[in-house]
Amino acid sequence: MRGAICIVNSLLLATLTIMGVEWLARGSLDGVAEFMTSLSRPGLTAIGLLFLMMLALDALLGRAYQSALIVAPIALLPAFVSGQKQLFLSDPLYPSDFLFGRQIAELLPVMVAARPLAAVAISLSAAAAIGLLVYFWFFAWRRFPELSARSKLARLALALPLIGLFLPLMDYARYSPLRDRLNIIPMMWDQTENYRHNGFLLAFTFNLPMAKITAPVGYSPDAIDAISPGPTIVQFGPRREPDVIMIMSESFWDPTRLTNVGLSPDPMPTVRENQSGHVFSPEFGGMTANVEFEALTGFSNAYLPYGSIPYQQYVRHPLPSLATFFRSKGYTAKSFHPFQSWFWNRSDVYSAFGFESFESEESMPPMEKRGIFASDEALTQEIIRQADNAENPFFYFAVSLQGHGPYEANRYARNTISVSAPGLSAQSQDSVATYAQGIREADQSLKTLMDWAKGRDRETIIVLFGDHLPPLGSVYPESGFMRDEVATRKASPLVMKRQHETPLVIWSSKKGLQKDIGTISPSLLPYHIVKLAGFRHPYYTGLLGRVQRQYGIIDRYQLIGRDGLAQPDWSLSGGRIDRAIRDQQLLQHDMMFGDRHGAQRFFPEDADRRDPSS
Repeated sequence: MRGAICIVNSLLLATLTIMGVEWLARGSLDGVAEFMTSLSRPGLTAIGLLFLMMLALDALLGRAYQSALIVAPIALLPAFVSGQKQLFLSDPLYPSDFLFGRQIAELLPVMVAARPLAAVAISLSAAAAIGLLVYFWFFAWRRFPELSARSKLARLALALPLIGLFLPLMDYARYSPLRDRLNIIPMMWDQTENYRHNGFLLAFTFNLPMAKITAPVGYSPDAIDAISPGPTIVQFGPRREPDVIMIMSESFWDPTRLTNVGLSPDPMPTVRENQSGHVFSPEFGGMTANVEFEALTGFSNAYLPYGSIPYQQYVRHPLPSLATFFRSKGYTAKSFHPFQSWFWNRSDVYSAFGFESFESEESMPPMEKRGIFASDEALTQEIIRQADNAENPFFYFAVSLQGHGPYEANRYARNTISVSAPGLSAQSQDSVATYAQGIREADQSLKTLMDWAKGRDRETIIVLFGDHLPPLGSVYPESGFMRDEVATRKASPLVMKRQHETPLVIWSSKKGLQKDIGTISPSLLPYHIVKLAGFRHPYYTGLLGRVQRQYGIIDRYQLIGRDGLAQPDWSLSGGRIDRAIRDQQLLQHDMMFGDRHGAQRFFPEDADRRDPSS
């Protein structure tokens, strides 16, 4: 009987702890009851998991309830910090925030100045909580019921297997039917909704892999000083600077690559005629922001922890990008995306990257929809409109939206691409038809842009690439294109390229098509853009130029050289790392997490940009 009472009380403690966590993290009780009781939310799962952890810890400590003295403070304190952070910075607390401890510390005086009475109340409450915790630890815990050996074993036998079953579900990059049934939905593109839907503890756990940042072996000021920069920033091309338009086309891929699927007519004739090569996407079916990060900065996700999302986790201060480079040459730098500015934290990120403005759904004129998303043609026309009104040379970066999944049947009133695929289910054929129609319209929008550029006096460089293969689901295994619905992360170069390549166009209205670029990582795009624009730069054409001469693909799982040979698990093997790769890794860490020793030599246009809080 006493054992049953202990179990019930432990469940009650877990419930109260989750309630307290959500109350503190949300800043009010609004939504807490719904989170904890709704079957469409994972609140009950969070309670159950915490309950199992407390059972196991009680068994190890030897007394019932003693785990609460450890678990409750560990859970409640970060939740409180998260709630306070949202009051001032709008974002919840991420594990990676502890990488920026100085900024958190410097935020405290601001919090006190803004809410002095609340600060006093919080301080008194914290002192009372600490006193209560000390009392329990040194006096009251002896009164907690001692557990028998049989009770300890029973608790461990119940808790540990279930906890072990649950842990793999927290790898958000892998699909889990069980996680879906528990209504745990990783929303890494929108962390506010991620924390609201999944609750503080589960959402915080999803973000844990991104917080493990360690300096590369050999990182030091001397190591950065030893890196050889490229030539100084000089212009060696035409005296009149070209305009540059860079478009990352949502899920743009060549659907004619699908096996056992016929498409007529060709959905992408413009791209096929002007294709320079391929981009090797580090992602599949989503995580657009990671591809964007590489393409704009020339830095690589390969040097960051698995599961990283730099836009959400690491871009907390000014970073060098193509925007800052072109602005240093007198350009106007604008970004465009016909969706809300909070998505992937783009508003803050673009500011950190040095863009002067971000044209989002909130600031753009109403745009024609194709399906539920703004059309590529409408985005193209808005870019042309702003370009025609520009007085200075410009660098425009745009992320399209029309090609976003899911590719439901009848998105378009009329599909102009016929699909012949007897091996596909009716639903999969509909998905291919919808997707191919979107590709056709994206291709037509590129033709519109190129035709406009040909009529301009000023040279216009246009760069277009897809961010990743589309999430076509069952189409892939049904057609035989690949075994699973998602791409593999480790395979031969041939298989990896097949499952990660997207089309790349690099074209100049005066110089024409840049040919035979091959397959390159997004991080190498800045090299080709800066070089074609007629500039040299110590990083973008210097160090990055050295990297691209030896490697086409820089991926965390393998390096693929220009000779096609792969180095699998290069970052884990402990072997010798090529000098160019090592230098890029060291400099990236220096600029993102270090003391920016190399800023003046490698990014002189960015050297004076500092974190406002520093």
